[in-house]
Amino acid sequence: MNRELIRNFCIIAHIDHGKSTLADRLLEITKTVEKRGFHDQMLDSMELERERGITIKASAVRILYTAKNGSTYQLNLIDTPGHVDFTYEVAKSLSACEGALLLVDAAQGIEAQTVANYYLACNQNLKIIPVINKIDLPHAQPEVVRHQIHDVLLLEEAPLLASAKQGIGAVEILEAVVREIPPPKGDEHNALAALVFDSMFDTYKGVVVYVRIMNGRITPKMNITLMATGKRYEVLETGIFTPEPKSVASLSCGEVGYMCCNIKDPAEVLIGDTVTDFKNPAAAPLPGFKKAHPLVFCGLYPVNSVDFDRLRDALQKLKLTDFGFVFEQESSPSLGFGFRCGFLGLLHMDIVHERLEREFDLNLIATTPSVVYRVKKTNGDMIDVDNPSKFPEPQQIEHIEEPYIKSFMIIPHDCLGTVMTLAQSKRGIHINKEFLDEQRMMITYEFPLGEVIVDFYDKLKSLTRGYGSLDYEFIGYRVTNLVKLDILINGDLCDALSFLVHKDNSQYKGRQVVTKLREAIPRQLYEVAIQAAIGSRVIARETVKPMGKNVLAKCYGGDISRKRKLLEKQKMGRKRMKQFGKIQIPQEAFMAVLKIE
Repeated sequence: MNRELIRNFCIIAHIDHGKSTLADRLLEITKTVEKRGFHDQMLDSMELERERGITIKASAVRILYTAKNGSTYQLNLIDTPGHVDFTYEVAKSLSACEGALLLVDAAQGIEAQTVANYYLACNQNLKIIPVINKIDLPHAQPEVVRHQIHDVLLLEEAPLLASAKQGIGAVEILEAVVREIPPPKGDEHNALAALVFDSMFDTYKGVVVYVRIMNGRITPKMNITLMATGKRYEVLETGIFTPEPKSVASLSCGEVGYMCCNIKDPAEVLIGDTVTDFKNPAAAPLPGFKKAHPLVFCGLYPVNSVDFDRLRDALQKLKLTDFGFVFEQESSPSLGFGFRCGFLGLLHMDIVHERLEREFDLNLIATTPSVVYRVKKTNGDMIDVDNPSKFPEPQQIEHIEEPYIKSFMIIPHDCLGTVMTLAQSKRGIHINKEFLDEQRMMITYEFPLGEVIVDFYDKLKSLTRGYGSLDYEFIGYRVTNLVKLDILINGDLCDALSFLVHKDNSQYKGRQVVTKLREAIPRQLYEVAIQAAIGSRVIARETVKPMGKNVLAKCYGGDISRKRKLLEKQKMGRKRMKQFGKIQIPQEAFMAVLKIE
């Protein structure tokens, strides 16, 4: 197709502002999907996405639209997630586009992730088309939101009004895309240069590589090379998304699609890599995009040790579709062989855990999440500690640094006091507050990442009656005073439950953890002692009482010495069981550690 008739754009917004619903309406209006095959959240292919009502993976689709000027345009649409944990999916999508629809809820207004995604798009120099969605709601305030877009985002352009659910304004949005978003640059006759912006694994085709052609053309039987690895492949198939994969004769400059080269090893494909012609390579690789760095780490272990190889294969395939996920093998005395996995946030960790169990039929235990600390040792070495088991002895430590984030919270005015109290309890440093309108304001704090990864977002939502929103960015490391809190079960160290905590909070956290574990660990036939310790000093203890068995029930009388003999025998039996017995720690016990206040 003529490059002047191609438009590449994506939809960006805060979570639950109607991105997937708008994508559904655009597919419906342009008859891209037949009516009998249509369903809600058409581009959300995962069952988990439909269940939770959130977009996890960015999805591409090609739309053919005949505009009012009579020309038929090829629109390549990419629907993106809205949650802060999946910002890397947005960044990938933006790199393959020339424009973006910025959706804002007419009832909720501008939220934290709206601002974050807007600046991501601005950094890519994309054309932004603002759209106020959900104008059909009874409590919609489109005029208030219009002023917010002008005052907060400094966008002079008048936003379009739409209701994705009712289909209102969808045609006007398509016309604006055709009119406002520029056609792709590049030349079909130049050397091939295509950006790899995503990939997936197919059992029969191997790795399916998603590409945006910047220059040149890709055709089947063509020899190509991936510039990061230098490996050569033969293209077996090229195709587009409608949204189902559909084979085509070629992909030319400006188009978005996929290619299959029978690549069997997922590690050979790197997101952000450049595809070029083996015989006539491009002069330099494309800029790609900034790599996402994991902020939260936890261990994933199979409940049954024979599933270890299956877990490794599953992680390799999952990494193909998840740019921000990393893993490496590790072992634990308590849980055996497993993997240390890195995630971009707690929701990201939860989604990966659930996908592994559902899609690959695995039964897993996830350890307590932690962040990466930097420890400078007395010999001058600087080491990264993402697992409490790697924490050096106190006498070897010169100082410890922990990661800090800058958070932007948009909250109602009347919740300011409670939110600031919450922020101070998490060692937050107040930076700024700014009034957005008569009802809402944005406050800026700096936090230690380890304090907010677990339950901060949930508490913020609770305190603001669901109206609060949060976005954050990593700002670096700062010196802090941390200690390693060990959990002992009957005197044996349970390394999977150990975690790092600020020294001022260690006594309080220790008491809370052992209290929670006492409720989570099931009773045994013998007494179970749960202790929290820093080094050799025990700071808290709780006891799980043994299950009672009345050994005197059959004694209806007789000499007291017979009863004493039975009680002594029971006492010796319990002592022997305590010495040799193994306690199965349920997953609920690991989750209990997360729920400490």
